[in-house]
Amino acid sequence: MENQSGKNRIIFDGECNLCNGVVGWLMKFAPVEIFEFIPFQSPRGQQILKHFGFPTQRLETVILIDENGPHTHSDGFLKIVSKIPRWKLVAALLAFVPRMVRDSIYNLASRNRVKWFGQSKSCTINFR
Repeated sequence: MENQSGKNRIIFDGECNLCNGVVGWLMKFAPVEIFEFIPFQSPRGQQILKHFGFPTQRLETVILIDENGPHTHSDGFLKIVSKIPRWKLVAALLAFVPRMVRDSIYNLASRNRVKWFGQSKSCTINFR
C-alpha cells in the first residue's frame, strides 16, 4: 500500500484512553515529520488493516508501519520509541529485555487497557 506522506504510520485504537494518551505523548516528543497517526476505526485505518491482513473489528496492538512493513506488540512500540531522537537510548536498552518478557507485559496491558484506563466514544486526539 502506497504511503503518500512518507511518514511512519501508527495505527491505534482511537477510542482507547491509554492509546490516545500514548499518541498525545508521541505528538509532544516526536518531531512532526516522523509519524502519521491513524485511528483504526477510520476509513483509512480500516483500509490499511485490510491491506496488511490484520483484523478490522478490534485492535489488540498498536501497529507501526515503516519502510520495512508492519511491526506489532513490544517490538512495534520499541521501534516507535527508537525513532524519537531523545528516546532512542531508552528503546535500545529496553530491547535487551527478552521479547517473551516484553510481549507478556505488553499483552497484559493490552488486555486490560479499557478496564484500567477507560474508553471514549471517539478519538480524543486533536490532530492539529
